[in-house]
Amino acid sequence: MANEGKVRIQKALSDCGFTSRRHAEEMIREGRIRINGHKAEIGAAVNPDRDVITVDGERVQTGGKKQRVYIALNKPRGYVTSMKDELGRKTVDELVRDIPTRVYPVGRLDRNSEGLLLMTNDGAFANGMMHPKYKVEKVYRVTVKNAVTDDQVTEMASGVVLDGKKTEPCEILVLEKEAERSVMQITLREGRNRQIRRMCESVGLTVSRLKRISVGPVRLGVLQPGEYRYLTAREIELLTSRIATQNAQFKQSVPEEKTRVTRDFGHEGHQKKPARPRNNEKPKKFQPFVEEKKPRHAHKRYDEYADFEDYGVEKKKKSTKWYDLKRNKK
Repeated sequence: MANEGKVRIQKALSDCGFTSRRHAEEMIREGRIRINGHKAEIGAAVNPDRDVITVDGERVQTGGKKQRVYIALNKPRGYVTSMKDELGRKTVDELVRDIPTRVYPVGRLDRNSEGLLLMTNDGAFANGMMHPKYKVEKVYRVTVKNAVTDDQVTEMASGVVLDGKKTEPCEILVLEKEAERSVMQITLREGRNRQIRRMCESVGLTVSRLKRISVGPVRLGVLQPGEYRYLTAREIELLTSRIATQNAQFKQSVPEEKTRVTRDFGHEGHQKKPARPRNNEKPKKFQPFVEEKKPRHAHKRYDEYADFEDYGVEKKKKSTKWYDLKRNKK
């Protein structure tokens, strides 16, 4: 078969651990990816074992089986969550270069934020962790410069409007409260661009420090800034099973399409549908389909049979022509 063994270009780059599917789509739009020398398009089918895929002129090894790698990194402040930065800023790629397999970040932490950042070369795992429908819990320790009030906490917890869309409800726990400083623990189940900082700004709070301390069952613990560790088999199992459970619940919540039952009124044997009445017109009485009765001897001459009057056919006068008279005598 022509499409045997082929996958989409984004999935091929994600499966080999080069980048995530979303980042691959961005690079395709920028024209940085080519397939066998031709410019790639989003959704193009490729064979990872045969086709030559290049990114910025360098070939990417997409064929063969690979070892899955899952890493928990303590990202320090001042690092960009990216594998390459055009402005020359420090990136998280510099902290994991000693890993033999190329890994990329799962989600984002802005430059001034710190804490737990997952990295992997498993595209399906990364896509499941970042997709909003799975609602993976992320816990942050947030320090603000002001003394937080109960009304501000209630407003943020119930949801605030960002970019014309209200945020989902979240859990907020006030850990410390002073005159010029407050510490909160915020649990989110969605991830927007600089969401916590913008939520605090909308209620008049200024964030001075933001640190992610957990993602699902994975905890930051005593991991020092700039260091990383491999996830345990138990942590990987809990994360993947959670994604599978949420995916099953999501499929069950989607209602099945109902087939519309229609009746055919036009064929023989079915009753005809009455016409819709017009303006100031009484609806016609519904009448079943009745086959029209035809005369018994309709193929013969009318003047030879007098019983045609029973069928509503006027009797025709007898002909006076000589050939008709001669035939009648016989």
